[in-house]
Amino acid sequence: MLWNVIHLSALLLATLASPTPSPSSFPTTIETGPCHIYKSGRSADCLGRQLQSVPWGQFPSTLEEVDLSFNRLQAVHAEDFRRLPRLRILLLKFNNISHIDNDAFENNKLLEHLDIFNNSLVEIPVTALTSLSNLKYLLMSNNLYEHATLADSFSKLVKLQVLSMGGPLVMGLKRGDFQPLRNIQLQGFAIKCSNNLNYYEPGSLEVIQTRQMGFDMAIDQRPEALVDMLHDIANKTFSVLQFRNLFEFMYYIGDIDIFQGLKDVGANQIIFHRGKFNENLLRMALMNLQLAPIARVRFQYIDFARSPTFIDSGAGSSITDLELQKLDLWYISNPDILRFDWRFTWFNKIKHLSIQYVYFNSAPCDSWPEMKGVELLDVSNNRLENDFIFNQRCDYKGTMPNLHTFNLSTNGLTSLKILSSLAKEFQQLQVLDVSNNKLGSAESSRGCVWQQNITRLIAHNNNFESEALRCLPTTVQFLDLTSCNLDQLDMTYFQKTTNLKELLLSGNKIKYIPSKWKSPSLQVLALDGNSFGLISMESFQEMPRLSHLTAGNNPYHCTCELHAFIEDTMSKGKVNLTDWPWNYRCYHPEAFLNTVISKYFPGRVACDIRLVVIICVATTAAVILILMLICYIFDLPWYTKATYQIIRAKYRAHKEKAAGEPETFAYHAFISYSHCDADWVRDQLLPCLESNKNPYRLCIHERDFMPGKWIIDNIIENIESSRKVIFVLSRHFVNSEWCNYELYFAQQRAMGKTFGDVILVVKEPIDPNSLPSKYCKLKKMLSTKTYLVWPQQVNQQVFFWAQLKSVLGKPMTNRKRRTSSVGGVSVIERPPENWRPDAAKPDLHRDEEANH
Repeated sequence: MLWNVIHLSALLLATLASPTPSPSSFPTTIETGPCHIYKSGRSADCLGRQLQSVPWGQFPSTLEEVDLSFNRLQAVHAEDFRRLPRLRILLLKFNNISHIDNDAFENNKLLEHLDIFNNSLVEIPVTALTSLSNLKYLLMSNNLYEHATLADSFSKLVKLQVLSMGGPLVMGLKRGDFQPLRNIQLQGFAIKCSNNLNYYEPGSLEVIQTRQMGFDMAIDQRPEALVDMLHDIANKTFSVLQFRNLFEFMYYIGDIDIFQGLKDVGANQIIFHRGKFNENLLRMALMNLQLAPIARVRFQYIDFARSPTFIDSGAGSSITDLELQKLDLWYISNPDILRFDWRFTWFNKIKHLSIQYVYFNSAPCDSWPEMKGVELLDVSNNRLENDFIFNQRCDYKGTMPNLHTFNLSTNGLTSLKILSSLAKEFQQLQVLDVSNNKLGSAESSRGCVWQQNITRLIAHNNNFESEALRCLPTTVQFLDLTSCNLDQLDMTYFQKTTNLKELLLSGNKIKYIPSKWKSPSLQVLALDGNSFGLISMESFQEMPRLSHLTAGNNPYHCTCELHAFIEDTMSKGKVNLTDWPWNYRCYHPEAFLNTVISKYFPGRVACDIRLVVIICVATTAAVILILMLICYIFDLPWYTKATYQIIRAKYRAHKEKAAGEPETFAYHAFISYSHCDADWVRDQLLPCLESNKNPYRLCIHERDFMPGKWIIDNIIENIESSRKVIFVLSRHFVNSEWCNYELYFAQQRAMGKTFGDVILVVKEPIDPNSLPSKYCKLKKMLSTKTYLVWPQQVNQQVFFWAQLKSVLGKPMTNRKRRTSSVGGVSVIERPPENWRPDAAKPDLHRDEEANH
C-alpha cells in the first residue's frame, strides 16, 4: 500500500527493493544450474534457492541483472562477479552476508543498483563501494553495524539518488555522520536506528538534501530528540516525510511539544507509520500541522488509546484549523481516534477524508455537520451496516454541502432505500461507490429517492435482483454492475437512464440480450463473462452512439446470426469489439466447441436468406417443370383423366346396382377398333364369328352401346360384360382416343386376373417402337404376348379364323338379357342386313369426336 504513495517506500520502510522481472516473459532461458538465466543471457534469477555461495560458474558474461535475494550467502568474494563487466543491478537482500571483499565489485564499473538490505554486515563496506562511481541506488540498512558514519569516499558517489542505511544496533546519530553527502542531491534518504535511541546530536541531518526522507527509530527514551531532528530539517521541502515507530513501547505522556518543529517543515505528505498515539500526542501533532505548509497527512497502523491525563478544556482543545488536501486514517486499532477530543471539528477543513479499516460502528449525528469542507469521503473497508451509517433521528439536511464523491465500498450495507435516504441530502453528490456490499434485494430496494446530481454509480460485486435495478438513480452517466449475479435486465430502469454513457455488466449471469434496447447516449457497454449465447445487431440498433463493446467469454451458439453480427460489426467499424478475437469462442454446437469465432465460417447458402429463397424458388420451378415434362412424355394427364373416368363410371354402376338393377354378362367378346377399320369389322370379322350355327355374341360400339348412357359408362360396362376383348390394331387404332381408352380399361380389367382375356389382332403391320409413349403397355404386350396377324393372302385367312376361334373358345349356348337404361329389354341377335350405327344411336360418334 505504501508503495503507491511513496516512490521509494523501500527506503522509507527499509523493507522493499526493486522487483525482479518475471522469467516467464522471456523465451530464451538457460537451466543448467541453480539459477534461471533469461532475457537472452542478460538476467539471472537465483531468488530463494537456498544458495550458500554465489554460483558464478553458471553466469554468462552478458549478465546485466542478478537477483540472489533470500538465500544463505555469508560472504561476497572477489571472483563472484568478476566475470560480469556489464552488471548494472545486483540484489543481495535477505541473506546472511557478514563480509564483502574489498575488490568484490572491482570489475563492475557499470553497477547502478546495489541492494544489501537485511544482512549481517558489522561495518559499512566502504572500500568495496569506492570504485562504483555509477552507483545510483544503495540500500544497505538493517545490518549489524553500530555506527552510521559514512567515509569520505562516499562523496565520490556523485550519481547517488537513493540511500538507505542504519540498523537495529545504531544507537544514535552524530553531527558528522553524513558530511560526505553534503554536496549530493538525493531523491530518497532513509535512516534506521535502534528501537531504543540513546543519543542524537543536533545538526546530524542538517546536511542531507533529499526529496523524500524516512525515519525508522523509536524515541521512547529520548522523545526530545524529535525536536532536534525537526529543527535540522526545518525550512526544507519534502515530497514525503515519514516517521516510523516513533513510540514503539509506550505512550508519550510528557508536557514538551515534541512536534513544535513541524510548522517550519514543508512537505506534500507526512506519514505516521506504526507506533503508539494517545490523545495528547495526537493533539500535539495536529496543533502543529495546522500551522505547517503540509497538504496531506496519513496515520496508518496506529495503536491509539485514550489518555488518562487528557483534559477537555472546552472549545480551546478542539482542532478547528487543520486545513489539508487529504487526511488518511488507515488501520487504526481504536475507532475513538475519529473524535479523539470528543469532537469532530478536526474534519471541517479536510477536502479528501479517507477512513479505512477503522471499524467504527456508528456515525454520530454531530459528525456530519462538522465535515462541511469534505469533498471526497471514503469510509470503505469498515464493516458498516445500514444502522451504522444512517440514523433516522439525525437531521442530514444541509450537511456536507461540498461532498461530491462518497465511497462506501466493501462494507455490510443491504438497503438501497436507506442509502438513498442518506445520499439525497448531499446536494453536490456526483460519485457514489457502493461496491462489495450486500445490496440488491427487491424487498430492500423500494421507494428510493436519489439526489439528481449523481452521475457515476459504482455497484459491482453486490447481489442484485432484476427488480432492484429500479431503485438505482436514473441520472447516472456511468454505471458499474459488474459481478452482481444479474440473470436478466430490467428494461424499465434502462429506458429512464437517458444520460447513461458507460455501462459495465461483466461477470453476471445474463441469459439473453433484449432486442431493440434503447439507450440514446450509451457509448461503452461491457457484457463479457455472462451466460447468453446469442447476440445480434437488433439489440444495439437503438444505441446510435455506441462505440466500444466488450462481449467475450460467453457461451456462444455459433450460428448464422452470430456470424452476421460479427461481420457487420467488423466491416462497419462503428463499434469496436475491445476484447476481440480471443475471448470469443463457440460453446454450441458440440462440433465447434472452443473454436475461436474469428475462425468460424458457415456456408453462404446456410446464412443468406435471400440466396435460400432464390434456390428454393428455382428448385421448386425446376421440379415443376420436370414433373410437367414427365407428364407430357408419359401422358400422365391422359392416364389421370382415364382413371377419373373409371372411378366415375364405377361409382355410377355402384349406384345403379344399389337401385336394384342386375349385373349382366352378355357378350363373348368386346371388339375394340378404329372407326376407319369399321368396314373390315362389319365385312370380315362379324360375319365370320356371328354367322355360324352356334354364333359368338360380340359387342361393337356402333350396334350395342346403350343409347342415352355416357360413352365411358358404355365402354366400361360392355368390357366388363364381355368374356374377351379383341383389339383390332392398325395405324388408325393408335390415333384413336377412344381406342386408347378401351385399351386402358381392358388393362385395368385384367389387373389381378390375367392378360389371357385380351386378344390382339394386328390388321396391318405396326412397328412397336413407333408407338406413342402412352401405349407403353401395348408395346410390352406386342413384345411379350402372342398376337394374331391378319393375312393379306386369301388362302391364309381360313387358318387365321381358326386361330381366332380357338383363342375365343367355344360359343356360349345360353343367352342372357340385359336391361337398358330406359327400362326396356332387348335380345342380342344378329343385326339386320340394313343395320347402321346411326340408327342404333344417332348421336354416338366416338371416333369422329376423338379425331376432331
